[in-house]
Amino acid sequence: MLNPFALSTPIPWGSPFFFVLWYPSSETQMADTESFYRGKSVLITGASSGIGEELALQLARAGAKLTLTARRKEQLETLAQKIASEGHATPFVVPCDVSLDGEIERAVSESVRHHGKLDVVFANAGFGVVGPFRKLSLADYRRQFETNVFGVLRTAYAALPELEKSHGSLAIVGSVSGWVATPGGSPYSMSKFAVRAFANSITPELRRVGIKVTLISPGFVVSNIRRVDNQGALHASAHDPVPAWIQMPTSKAVRQILRAVAHGRREAIITSHGKLFVALERFFPWFMRLSHRRMTRAYDSRSALASGGPAKSPS
Repeated sequence: MLNPFALSTPIPWGSPFFFVLWYPSSETQMADTESFYRGKSVLITGASSGIGEELALQLARAGAKLTLTARRKEQLETLAQKIASEGHATPFVVPCDVSLDGEIERAVSESVRHHGKLDVVFANAGFGVVGPFRKLSLADYRRQFETNVFGVLRTAYAALPELEKSHGSLAIVGSVSGWVATPGGSPYSMSKFAVRAFANSITPELRRVGIKVTLISPGFVVSNIRRVDNQGALHASAHDPVPAWIQMPTSKAVRQILRAVAHGRREAIITSHGKLFVALERFFPWFMRLSHRRMTRAYDSRSALASGGPAKSPS
């Protein structure tokens, strides 16, 4: 990194050039992020795979006290054993389905009883229902909202009293699909638009009681979400319809997520293509509408996904 004091011409402290020269290195940013989480009690929903699993791995290395929740108990226990085998504190595992009343409340209660407090919550559980509107039903939309929207609400309500005590952080995992709706993905996009609206509404409310809210909006990240069908069942061997070259590695995405929450950012759009899609939607919506017309025929051919194939959604 350049040292401005070594330059022959002094640089004003407030100049943009000075800021660029003194922008912290990736190592410094990582150290700052890890120090934020060290010793904190962190609960993650949807921790059995994908972004949730990687959050658990990186937070364990940072020294956080983890509570892992998801529907699949075996995967959670395997992850907890992996973390322990690396020499980190063994996470507390609580099987939990956020789409059912009472389950996340029980998980939060057991977590607080185990760790004594709750500092950070990642409302990460979610999946994607896809298919042409004409081939979907109200039940498909309800199932999508029970997990992606009401699951987030249940998590927020359950954690609220403890986060208020600790002046903690609530991270809500949305999606670029909460900015950009695409043909064939109306249930998923509706759910993520709702989540973004929810986060935007409660952020100033909860700031008044000392809780920081961060909305995470990923684009295409390496995960199993596109191998989960419309009923929420995982097809681990299914082909991922999104080209590998556009997918951000999960580890890189999670580093950005953790940094955003540690810095108290209001929203973090993850992946470069995600930032591009959001910018196009905001400033050149006509371009996005044109691309949607071209995509409609391809999406109409994906009706098999609505009856049990793997889901495809950005995040």
